[in-house]
Amino acid sequence: MSQIPGTTPVLVRGGPRWDGAAPDPRAARVLAALRRELPADRVRADADTLAAYAGDASGLLPAGPPAAVAAPRTVPEVQAVMRIATALRAPVVVRGAGSGLAGGATASPGGIVLTTEALDRILEIRPEDELAVVEAGVVTAALDRAVTPHGLRYAPDPASAEYSTIGGNIATNAGGLRCCKYGVTRESVLALDVVLADGTLMRVGHRTIKGVTGLDLVGLLVGSEGTLGVVVSATLRLRPLPVATETMVAFADSLAAVGGAVEAITRAHVQPSAVELLDEASLRSIDDNRGTDLASRGRAMLLVQTDGHGAAAEMAELERVVAAAGVSARRVHGAEAEHYVELRRSGRGSRRDAWRLGEDVAVPRSRLVEMIGAIEDIGARYRVDVGCVAHAGDGNLHVGLSRPMRPGEAEPPAAVHAAADQVVRTALDLGGTVTGEHGVGTLKRPWLTTELGERQLDLQRAVKAAFDPLGILAPDSFLAVEKGPR
Repeated sequence: MSQIPGTTPVLVRGGPRWDGAAPDPRAARVLAALRRELPADRVRADADTLAAYAGDASGLLPAGPPAAVAAPRTVPEVQAVMRIATALRAPVVVRGAGSGLAGGATASPGGIVLTTEALDRILEIRPEDELAVVEAGVVTAALDRAVTPHGLRYAPDPASAEYSTIGGNIATNAGGLRCCKYGVTRESVLALDVVLADGTLMRVGHRTIKGVTGLDLVGLLVGSEGTLGVVVSATLRLRPLPVATETMVAFADSLAAVGGAVEAITRAHVQPSAVELLDEASLRSIDDNRGTDLASRGRAMLLVQTDGHGAAAEMAELERVVAAAGVSARRVHGAEAEHYVELRRSGRGSRRDAWRLGEDVAVPRSRLVEMIGAIEDIGARYRVDVGCVAHAGDGNLHVGLSRPMRPGEAEPPAAVHAAADQVVRTALDLGGTVTGEHGVGTLKRPWLTTELGERQLDLQRAVKAAFDPLGILAPDSFLAVEKGPR
């Protein structure tokens, strides 16, 4: 068992605060039952493991420790865990690599953390059908590398691809840099094997590209964040590896200028594979972390890619429209292009002397520049440092909010949460959504009623009750009843 490398708690510092907490009365029975049914190395309950697996990269932690971490290596072992949970009415939170940023993998005190990371086999690659069948613990980038020799690739590419797992991507309907052309995870999932709350194994979906028999349970399960069942394997659609990829980088002296270039790209009706925007704060973060000098070249950067047989012609058109918008750009190739993409994925650092909170919102592309301007205003109003990177091709913004820690502070200052609230509410006012690709988890639950309304939330909870009548799967996640205002 391992914790994902390099993650830093966002909202909490100093580790779990469980000292003095009364033991959950269920914990001993749950742990004993797991140890009776599973091999010894599949169940851990030592303090270090419980602390490492009690939350995800959001840093949100439960009020008390879970009873145990179960790491099944086979589907029958997953079924055994769920049968135990049902018999003892024990809450279960499913966890992959723990790279989620919305608190969706936050354990329940006295419950079970079921990690699928040991279900890590690529079961089948079918080049003639352009599909692969993989277990939930397969790392995203490992699948992509495995299918490359067949002239194929797995299109979804979250920034966490080197350590996030397919099961986690499915749970949150993860996105990535190539979303504007290839869509989010849901567009690449054909079928799922899912263990239900009572331990039943259910197979949904098709091995065919087209299939419309009955309700779309695959689409329902993708993005359900572990509230409906435990995904143990997936049949995934693969795409042809592009014969060519072109990359363009542009710097400008103002965010408005780069925003104008993005609007011009949208109007051009060319389908880029990636359109990424980084503001000045993000460029400085990369410089501080990686020793680059991006911020000296402009106050904002645009990274654009096209791919396929028409990549060169499409990029030539995009160069023309970007230049017409008043932004000079240049094409980069080979290692230099890969370097820029890697900096966008993982170049930013994190200050350990600051409270940090990340938001993930999306707005219509026509409102992107307006949203970025509003984010800057919100930072100034609440005296919070803000940084913004955007999957500009589909209107998805990742907003970092931070404030230096002050002596004696044990919790993030109210201004950080207030600024985050304004970011999300502004996105909703502009016709957007509270999350573009990170999921709702527990952190975004307070805004769900505003976006969806009580009637729709009631319907979603009724769907959960049909899958999970006892409510043992992720009971504190986004479908829980909110206990009060944020």
